[in-house]
Amino acid sequence: MRRWLWAGMLMLMLAGCGDRAKDLYETGLFEERQFNAESAAQRYREVLERYPDSSYGSLARERLEALRESGKVK
Repeated sequence: MRRWLWAGMLMLMLAGCGDRAKDLYETGLFEERQFNAESAAQRYREVLERYPDSSYGSLARERLEALRESGKVK
């Protein structure tokens, strides 16, 4: 529960920032550091859906592939 609270607070803080692709990607990295691979993968997928051609799109694609290869997500 505490992890979700922190993640929610982080997302609210990032919501006011200008670069949404960057914010989503960094939230994904945060979720990975919290050992929440499924939530991280969801953030990376969102970057790929909304900003596929951005530099964060390619970074998100790499992280998502790494999570898949590790067997942490499908």
